[in-house]
Amino acid sequence: MKRKATDSQGFSEAKRQKEPVSEYCDVEPRKYDDGAPVWPASPKAIEDARAFLKECATSQLKILIVPDKDADGLDAGVIVHRTLRCLGASPDSIDVHLVKKGNSIHDEEEREVMKAKSPKYIIVVDQGSRAAPSVVESSDVKSLIIDHHLSDEFPNGAMVVSACHYPPVATSALLTYEICKNLHPDIASLCGYLCAMGTHGDLGNTFKWKPPFPDMTEVFKTHTKKAINEAVSLLNAPRRTAKFDVISAWEALLAANSPKEVLSNRRLLSARAEINEEVERQTHTAPKFSKDGKIAVFRIHTLNPSKDIKHARQATRLTSMNQAGHLKSSKLEIVLVANTGYLPDMVNFSCRIARCARNRDPPVNIISSLKAVAELDTTDLTRRMGESFARGHKEASGGIVPVKEFEELMALMKVGEKSDAAEGEGRGKKGGKKTVEKSPQKNTLSNYFGKKS
Repeated sequence: MKRKATDSQGFSEAKRQKEPVSEYCDVEPRKYDDGAPVWPASPKAIEDARAFLKECATSQLKILIVPDKDADGLDAGVIVHRTLRCLGASPDSIDVHLVKKGNSIHDEEEREVMKAKSPKYIIVVDQGSRAAPSVVESSDVKSLIIDHHLSDEFPNGAMVVSACHYPPVATSALLTYEICKNLHPDIASLCGYLCAMGTHGDLGNTFKWKPPFPDMTEVFKTHTKKAINEAVSLLNAPRRTAKFDVISAWEALLAANSPKEVLSNRRLLSARAEINEEVERQTHTAPKFSKDGKIAVFRIHTLNPSKDIKHARQATRLTSMNQAGHLKSSKLEIVLVANTGYLPDMVNFSCRIARCARNRDPPVNIISSLKAVAELDTTDLTRRMGESFARGHKEASGGIVPVKEFEELMALMKVGEKSDAAEGEGRGKKGGKKTVEKSPQKNTLSNYFGKKS
């Protein structure tokens, strides 16, 4: 008769309890004296933005919407478009400008193109913010910036409503929805699913909606989470292709009345198939680590960005998010994916916090970490890397920097060098090298993109 195993000696076959992972909305919001949350942005800034949108619509003058190219930005842009239409703006008065591959709204080329469209009002959504000249060089043009990326600096003369200092930080689609939903009784029904899509696009398809985020029960009764998440995947596909036809995603979203209608768009389906094929090609990438073990670096070379970052520009956001969810280490904090093939002579890199580091105290701050590494340089590396370096969010950042400067950054991180502890363990008692049997590399992209059996 077999005896039942016991744990009397302290050995239990039960699975160890996982450390609870805090939810995004668990962070304590800023509060009024009566305890009500100050959210999702400054109340005055929200009211000013509402007044701006009303003025746009009633003026019947040319309005230019400039959304970012990911699902969050596109959904926010369509929310603005539908709000303006509900408020009386004619469809002919509303135009859209989508920034070219590798550019930002601050590039002179983009400023000239926007100015050539002769707008009287410009609404910039989810583009990230920094100190810069006016959105376009014209005193006759009024600009509104709706954003959630970390910044205290903005283009000259622009009206700004930013969520970045009002935790839990709303996505741009959610912030835009909160601004617009009280301006017309139809906004909630027309744009609720757009808010959900944009939020899932940035925060993930397992995001849990909890206060102060709004109650989306009715939205999910009407539109399934499966359809919403599938639509997000399709919307993000064109910007990741070599063709970079973001306009296809914009037009599909603008024409649809539900996420389900997005799912049958042939171009979006084709773009996603192209991306899946490219991801499969990149599945053998293995990481190298910084000497202190805090940063895992994956390098790829592809014309197709594997996934956003947005929040990290175009290079390989999907890669970053998947790696960040699977690599485990007591030291690891940041997963960095660098793409040398997306733009000539440039490296697009994106960073995410590793899942094992999400509950660290103090919390990991990617922007501060990247800047701290750059400051180890004794020359002018930070200046040479440019304005896109270490922008975005504390939890998701990166940049587009020249190849030479990126390699200098990697050298400062001492990527690929053994830690001091590893070097000590690698030597025997007499100073000779310790022989260690080699094992196959297991931390490859195939672990995260291959189909599970």
